Amino acid sequence: MVQKRHTHASTSPVQPEKLCRIAGIAAVSAVFRQHPERAVRLYYEDSLKPAVGRFCADMARRRLVYREVTSDELERIAGTSMHGGVVLAATPLVPARLDTAKLKAWKDTPQSIVVLDGIGNPQNIGAIGRTLAYLGIRRLLLSDHPAQAGLSDAACRIAEGGMEYLDIVQATNMPVTLKALKPAYHVVGTALSRDAVTPEALLAASGKRPLVLVMGNEEHGLDRATLQACDAVVCIPGSGQVQSLNVSASLAILAHRLLLPSPTVAGGRPAPSPRRGGRGATRK
Repeated sequence: MVQKRHTHASTSPVQPEKLCRIAGIAAVSAVFRQHPERAVRLYYEDSLKPAVGRFCADMARRRLVYREVTSDELERIAGTSMHGGVVLAATPLVPARLDTAKLKAWKDTPQSIVVLDGIGNPQNIGAIGRTLAYLGIRRLLLSDHPAQAGLSDAACRIAEGGMEYLDIVQATNMPVTLKALKPAYHVVGTALSRDAVTPEALLAASGKRPLVLVMGNEEHGLDRATLQACDAVVCIPGSGQVQSLNVSASLAILAHRLLLPSPTVAGGRPAPSPRRGGRGATRK
């Protein structure tokens, strides 16, 4: 059995300016699977001891702190009651810059790209990250829009570990960036516009080029200059009873319709069939 390590500072609140807080077993597991070097301190409730044993062993090998704590202590450490029984203090997940080398690599090996240009709600960021990881879409480009949210604790918690599987990059001057991605990509904006086409019409017109799908701010949508840099604008037809969908819901629909080359997920495995109580069923 893994022994608990003790330290006087082990239950002090995580300093948000230095470390991020990854909460929930799915998100913590993803960090240890994809980027274990990010782990710094691990806290967990007694009920999660069997699930975190292998993580504690890894922390012990690297002489890092891991500690069983009470529910009240864990809530203070997490900064929320939505911690799922385990919290990992980790070095932040920082997007890379879209420099010349990265831009060339993306153009030379074109795969679908999702762009978030001014998405301000961290919960939407997290939901989008979870969707992209589920569908096996790896490339996520964040803009320098003043409203754009980053990879906060809340976003990573909602993503359920999805952020760990993405190639996340940040760019300046989105209109110029979108133009630079052409002609390797067909760049598609999203808007409620008379000029917008349906996903089906877009697929018929885009040819074989992979898509860059650009999602705009929840309140104001995409800036005019960004829309003008797009090859096309797409929207999801609705009943008209409400004006629009939540941006993360829109992304999920459009990503599934437009960005998947075939009905599979990463690794070529068939996507699970939805069934009550099964792994393919929608949760939360």
